[in-house]
Amino acid sequence: LLLSLPAGAAVPAEPLTHPCRPRSRSPPRCWLRSNPYQASLFRDSVRRYLQLPADQTVLILHAKVAQKSYGNEKRFFCPPPCVYLSGPGWKLKQEQIKARDLGEAGFRVCGYMGLDSMGSSLMETQKLSFEEQPDAKGFSCAKALYISDTDKRKHFRLVLKLFFSNGQEIGTFHSKLIKVISKPSQKKQSLKNTDLCISSGSKVSLFNRLRSQTVSTRYLSVEGGAFIASARQWAAFTLHLADERCARSEFPLREGYIRYGSVVQLVCTATGVTLPPLIIRKVMKQYAMLDVDEPISQLHKCAFQFQGSDRMYLCLSTEKVIQFQASPCPKEANRELLNDGSCWTIISTETVEYTFSESLACVREPVSPVPLIAALQLTGGGDVAMLEVQGEYFHAHLKVWFGDVEAETMYRSPKSLVCVVPDVSAFGSDWRWLRYPITVPLLLIRDDGLIYSSSFTFTYTPEQSCIPGQQVLSDAPQDSDKLLDSIHQEFTRTNFHLFMQS
Repeated sequence: LLLSLPAGAAVPAEPLTHPCRPRSRSPPRCWLRSNPYQASLFRDSVRRYLQLPADQTVLILHAKVAQKSYGNEKRFFCPPPCVYLSGPGWKLKQEQIKARDLGEAGFRVCGYMGLDSMGSSLMETQKLSFEEQPDAKGFSCAKALYISDTDKRKHFRLVLKLFFSNGQEIGTFHSKLIKVISKPSQKKQSLKNTDLCISSGSKVSLFNRLRSQTVSTRYLSVEGGAFIASARQWAAFTLHLADERCARSEFPLREGYIRYGSVVQLVCTATGVTLPPLIIRKVMKQYAMLDVDEPISQLHKCAFQFQGSDRMYLCLSTEKVIQFQASPCPKEANRELLNDGSCWTIISTETVEYTFSESLACVREPVSPVPLIAALQLTGGGDVAMLEVQGEYFHAHLKVWFGDVEAETMYRSPKSLVCVVPDVSAFGSDWRWLRYPITVPLLLIRDDGLIYSSSFTFTYTPEQSCIPGQQVLSDAPQDSDKLLDSIHQEFTRTNFHLFMQS
């Protein structure tokens, strides 16, 4: 068997421990499969879903670190955690509620966000009101969240609870882990302790505060294909480290930690809009330091000089992003004087995305926990191929589907499901005659029909080489059982490939 995982996916250290078994035996009790009537209903629903997906996506953006508040001072998280609602399923669901409740007030989405240590009281959380953007996405942010010095944890998660305004609960969603820091580190960072360093290929946010005033905070963002400085919304940018020895047009990317003096490129994760190559500089007392090459740390002040320019820096002017020409320092040649708008604060960010579809199901329970698939591991082959699905928030009421074909599934833990890979003939007898790969999406479906899509696909690839000594028949008589069996045997010796679509 050949296994191809998506780029960046972790390869599990432990192989599957469940013994592979022939399909002819009856499945053990721990293996779950729907009854024939339910499976038929689900298969029709899945086929309609695959033809016209009506997904609902909840996207949470937040910083990777949070500065602790002390005493009466409240250091609100910066940038503030943001929530985006996207996908055609939201509008479809709201239309269903509107038709049932005969009122427009009942189908608006609202929510609450707080820290995971808080109790059930909604007074301890911040209320979110979603507004529709020009791209039809719902948007809201929690501007007044903070962590006090009485909370002694080193890490925490954000908790988002979503409801329709008629009181119907949508679900509960968690952020990724956030590290608590007391204040930005002023010491020279060491690569021996990389906890606060920023690596190439990671996501960051940039914000600016004129005269260090909180009310003047502006975030680097993208709108209409152009870079802007926004007081409300911020964008996550992938920070790439470039190879300075190559031509600017090529811009090959490198791995490693970002250091001052490096040539980098900022790419907006949502739109793909890119700034020209930039040299990142350390900022001290409004001076760009040209001779510093230490690793960059969280919440450091930095500046971005356009590569090959005459002291031109990335700068904001109200809500516009412009270029500013720094002044040389006559007494110290390794420094250049900047203005306030050229001094940015950098911080790593995280995103977590939950996708589900309840358009074809009669769902009465909240959609959470929404499972997240992180990696796949394949073992065995032919009639005994087994697939382990690894991730988070799994439970015993989930089954794995290969396109519109249900797989026998076993729940192992909240981080692992195991299923038997369906034979290619489960997709119809016509598949046996095909000589090219068959790719199907990988889905998780709850007992009540709620569909959780994923970015992973599964590909059946027939072997192109012939069995030694076996005659190849060019014309296939329709009534030839021997030929049919021969082709079926070849498919059971198939190669499997696992892919994640970008």
